[in-house]
Amino acid sequence: MIRIIFSMFIGVAALVQPAAAAAPVELAANAPDSYVVKKGDTLWDISGKFLRRPWRWPEVWQMNKDEIRNPHLIYPGQVIMLDRSGPYLRLGRRVGRDIKPTVYTEDLADAIPSIPQNEIEPFLSQPLVVDEQNIQNAAVIVATQENRLFTGQGDTVFAKDVDPGTDQWHVFRPARPLVDPLTKEVLGYEAFHLGTAAVTQHGAPAVLQIISAKQEIGSGERMLPATRPEITSYVPHSPEASVEGRVIGVYGGVSETGRQGVITLGVGQQEGIEVGHVLALYRARGEVKYKDPETGEKETFDLPENRYGLVFVFRVFNRVSYGLVVDASAPVQIADTIRNP
Repeated sequence: MIRIIFSMFIGVAALVQPAAAAAPVELAANAPDSYVVKKGDTLWDISGKFLRRPWRWPEVWQMNKDEIRNPHLIYPGQVIMLDRSGPYLRLGRRVGRDIKPTVYTEDLADAIPSIPQNEIEPFLSQPLVVDEQNIQNAAVIVATQENRLFTGQGDTVFAKDVDPGTDQWHVFRPARPLVDPLTKEVLGYEAFHLGTAAVTQHGAPAVLQIISAKQEIGSGERMLPATRPEITSYVPHSPEASVEGRVIGVYGGVSETGRQGVITLGVGQQEGIEVGHVLALYRARGEVKYKDPETGEKETFDLPENRYGLVFVFRVFNRVSYGLVVDASAPVQIADTIRNP
């Protein structure tokens, strides 16, 4: 797939979040005047060379609003130039090519992503997060090929409640509940992804072939329409409304993670969360009791929270979302607080 891009962006940056408008964008210490893009870079890392807060890079790129929402991609060899009067970031002349501002083409596979694509790609189609309504409305496998107890890749299954307009399906089993660590409310279920199936014949029941299988699939398994992974250049931005929630899980069954780790957040579409939102990570320091050595008087102090990192939201469900930890000075733990950056 070929994408047409311009060697210089035009227009003025128009997408400035209300929360960020009150504070000017600050340059990083020792910000360079220019930087040559290298293979393996991300827009987040590149912006971190110029800006104190890398997630605010859409505010300083010389792009119009539509381009911000669907930005032109950047490629190795291009030069990023800093205009300190704004500050603004612009694309300059490409290294090794004597090119005036004009149109050229590049392969999308070589483009520089916003965040490390390899870290999140496995999560774009799975895991699935379902709620009680999803489970009740899901299609159900009612029989297997030759009444086998379990089936695998290439086998045939039969299912009810299959939408005739959908041919590709995720096969899943409701598994681990996602629970708010403070309120104990169940926000959804992280379904165990068993595999994928494709309809070969619509009807009641529909006939499907198992395309892939992580485990054996049997009668009673649930199915939801399969969405194609969206490999896109996510644009970081702050939520417009106030957001507060908690880290409710660390992917992989471990108790904590660090930079480049994937975490589950107890906020989703219902709280206004969308793909690209950047949220700050906080941890309570607890309280301390102080006794005056002279008077013996005792006092209790609630220590201020420690803001220690940022998380970049890349997949959103109704009340739950997944985020990539893009910055952390301490391990991310379950029950840590998330808020607007």
